Amino acid sequence: MPTNSAPLPRIEAETMRRITWRLLPFFMVCYFISYVDRVNAGFAALQMNKDLGLTQAAFGAGGALFYIAYILFEVPSNLAMQKVGARIWIARIMITWGIVGILSAFAVGPITFYLSRFLLGAAEAGFFPGVILYLTFWFPAAYRARIVAVFMVAIPLSSFLGSPISGALLAMDGVLGLRGWQWLFIVEAIPAVLLGLVSFFGLPNKPADAKWLEPEARNWLDARLQSERSMAKQVGHMSLWQILTNKYVLILGLIYAGSSATSNALSLWQPQIVKSFGMSNMETGFLNAIPFGIASVAMIFWGRYSDRSNAHAQNTAIPLALCATALLATMLTSSLPVTLAILSVVLIGNYSIKGPFWALATGTLSPATAAAGIAGINTLSHIGTSGAVWLLGVIKEATGSFPMALIPLALLQIAGIIAVLWISKQENATRHLRRKPRTLSARQHV
Repeated sequence: MPTNSAPLPRIEAETMRRITWRLLPFFMVCYFISYVDRVNAGFAALQMNKDLGLTQAAFGAGGALFYIAYILFEVPSNLAMQKVGARIWIARIMITWGIVGILSAFAVGPITFYLSRFLLGAAEAGFFPGVILYLTFWFPAAYRARIVAVFMVAIPLSSFLGSPISGALLAMDGVLGLRGWQWLFIVEAIPAVLLGLVSFFGLPNKPADAKWLEPEARNWLDARLQSERSMAKQVGHMSLWQILTNKYVLILGLIYAGSSATSNALSLWQPQIVKSFGMSNMETGFLNAIPFGIASVAMIFWGRYSDRSNAHAQNTAIPLALCATALLATMLTSSLPVTLAILSVVLIGNYSIKGPFWALATGTLSPATAAAGIAGINTLSHIGTSGAVWLLGVIKEATGSFPMALIPLALLQIAGIIAVLWISKQENATRHLRRKPRTLSARQHV
């Protein structure tokens, strides 16, 4: 575990710096575009809902369909990436979702809106867990919380930078006979196609394919990763059903459900929350960006802190508690400035979870089950996400209150806290056994 007090060996420092600068910025941009294309319907809704005759509940149902498709295709997509390689499969994912995103601009009613959201979820499925898996091929365990946190900062950045852009694109209303929301879908989907082509022609499948790494660096990285794999829990072959029903995957999926549901639901609905205070589209764009910008900084800080402290369970539970408390606090105010402050705290807690959680998860999964396990966790978490996105629209339409609609998100976060504490207890109870080489059954650990 690298620390600030002990300088890294030259080969390690140079290798990790080169890999980080080669891979991380590219994947951050890809994930940025992924989230923009996933949640820009939240801004499109400011015009689109009226044009397409969408009620709040119908809009929420369309958002849920994205995650239903995502759930259905996520694990198969991640397994396909292992077979065909990251270069081809990530390119396929990005080009496909870009094309579907462009076609979303031509929805003409609720049915075509539902279809566009379902197809977008199917196209994008596998991208995030695929990248998480891909990063484990390049980064030793001691680097993963901060690397994942930096990679996933693209989520809040997508709303921080994307919100003003989306607000401005709505102002293109009438250009070439298209509505502003149609321009929003078209313009923000084109980069996905272009980045997919870059992935196809420039992304190495594994360190052995990276010509930009010196042989000495490749040898060091291979030895380091092989050493970590030899110390990992050993399990036999597990079927897809065994993965999805394994208690550790189920618990990890529950933990991440609260974070995933909150980030996706707020990215999709927060523009309408801000707009409800009487803001213009442009004002909504800029005000919506504030909580996400603050959360971006907190996310990187917490990921680095989590790596230094090496207490990933604890550093997952604390942000969950902060997020749950702030979500419930939204019921105590009807002021826009106070609401924005509270939402900032919600997002600080929610995005700070990402780095330590995925370090905790990848430390729990064995190499033999990593591909399906990571996708399984993400898939199970998105079951909660799809339900929360749909339920938020139903509760808002029934009560007229956005704070009431946020209560299910707080309950998911509280359930996540309980699950983290359970995993922490299990890890502490078995830590002395893990130091001894032994073979665990597939039903004991993943």
